[in-house]
Amino acid sequence: MKMLKTASMTAVIALSAQMAQSQERFITIGTGGQTGVYYVVGQSICRLVNRGTADHNLRCTAPSTGGSIANINAIKQGDMDMGVAQSDWQHHAYNGTSQFEGDGYDKLRAVFSVHGEPFTVLARADAGVTEFEDLKGKRVNVGNPGSGQRATMDVVLNALGWTMDDFAMASELQPTEQAAALGDNNVDAIVYTVGHPNGSIQEATSTVESRLVNLTGPEIDELISENPYYARATIPGGMYANNEEDTTTFGVKATFVTSSDVPEDVVYEVVSAVFENFDRFKGLHPAFANLTEEEMITDGNSAPLHPGAEKYYRERGWIE
Repeated sequence: MKMLKTASMTAVIALSAQMAQSQERFITIGTGGQTGVYYVVGQSICRLVNRGTADHNLRCTAPSTGGSIANINAIKQGDMDMGVAQSDWQHHAYNGTSQFEGDGYDKLRAVFSVHGEPFTVLARADAGVTEFEDLKGKRVNVGNPGSGQRATMDVVLNALGWTMDDFAMASELQPTEQAAALGDNNVDAIVYTVGHPNGSIQEATSTVESRLVNLTGPEIDELISENPYYARATIPGGMYANNEEDTTTFGVKATFVTSSDVPEDVVYEVVSAVFENFDRFKGLHPAFANLTEEEMITDGNSAPLHPGAEKYYRERGWIE
């Protein structure tokens, strides 16, 4: 009888484990190139979510993707549940403007914002580039289609009245490829909308003598004044080799977005995983070090908050 009882208990435990496993729900977060901070954002969120899988049965993955616009489109198509996107492309996607004109996504929902992202231009020292205007006639990596950096580059060129034809070459390399291209003298300059410090920029400045380039002027001032998702930005001097002076440019916020189709409890658990382990999250990348809860739930979030995020913020007393 004892043996039968033991066997029966083992069977019950095995069945319970099997049922628990079958109830696991999988969520996928779109990120960016593996050398960028978006990839770290997604991986960090998943790490915190997966620490609590036994409690909430959520299992999270965060593969490398093409970036902001690719992530929003994947969420729209149901291929991803959540993703990281620049604050300007969150705005455009929800409102059906710019590249999303006639193809807006009113189901897009904000969850929280993350770090600031200066539009970053890095040029080889021997290219003779000290200001953005010096890029005319140069070989420039403008970024891969679907990335936020490429889309922001298009905005900058449009503001200046330039086209891709103003460059001797406009390459479309992924972020993981551009540092090597600069070091191998295959391009004169690269652009990247990214949080700092960044691995790709560190690799490039360590490989070849290169300079961060200022991006200022009346056209940029007008972009900032007319678009609330843009702001002036400074890349501190001394962060990268041979770049001791501050670099002045403009930028956006990295934001974490989802769809209204994603269940409320799923988003609630993801948000809870981040903010219940906030100090741990902030320690996962230097770009997160100065984050505050107040800024993350307000800045850069131009789409409506997802109800799951809203519920958590109300419980914490952060919104009314």
